[in-house]
Amino acid sequence: MMGAYLIGGIFMLISLFVSQRLKSKFRKYSQLHLQSDLSGKEVAELMLADHGIYDVKVTSVPGQLTDHYNPATKTVNLSEAVYHQRNAAAAAVAAHECGHAVQHASAYSWLTMRSQLVPVVNVSSQLMHWVILAGIIFINSFPSLLLIGIIMFAATTLFSFITLPVEYDASNRALAWIDRRGIVTTQEHRAAEDALKWAARTYVVAALGSLATLLYYIMIFLGRRD
Repeated sequence: MMGAYLIGGIFMLISLFVSQRLKSKFRKYSQLHLQSDLSGKEVAELMLADHGIYDVKVTSVPGQLTDHYNPATKTVNLSEAVYHQRNAAAAAVAAHECGHAVQHASAYSWLTMRSQLVPVVNVSSQLMHWVILAGIIFINSFPSLLLIGIIMFAATTLFSFITLPVEYDASNRALAWIDRRGIVTTQEHRAAEDALKWAARTYVVAALGSLATLLYYIMIFLGRRD
């Protein structure tokens, strides 16, 4: 298990760096006031309306970078700063989350696949670490237990990689729309694009970290079998 902790530690440091850069970018671009003078809430409502989506509600939730789209409740949930502020960062995040709503409304295949995996991932994420630990302890007498844990972990890794096209597509939809709609100037567009790129990198790091850990467990399973 020490190898898994080492891999986790390395990727945790990388994730911390990316997270700090993301927060720094959002602080910077939060100072860039939109010439269109639209708040995050107004940007979200306008994007939804432009795509003919009228059954999704835009709400405010506490916290920082807590923005998300909930397909179950059909709500675009914006953090308080994004909901109220009128800057490039707020516009980028609001449009990105609405990008997920557009994906949902158009039955975007990667989002559909991701949603179908949610129940499996919820169960796997709760049990897999205990199953893997038991599998490593009893590798000689009950090797199939580790294999079960690896399969559970593989499901969460797959989920992480399926999330990548979902996130990048939402950002592309957001950037194309705010540009086409005249929400941002050229400078504001560059700021919005940069902020969303750093947000996407958090998902890339998580996916690569999950893959590295999965491969480590597979090596243990194959090595102990020999």
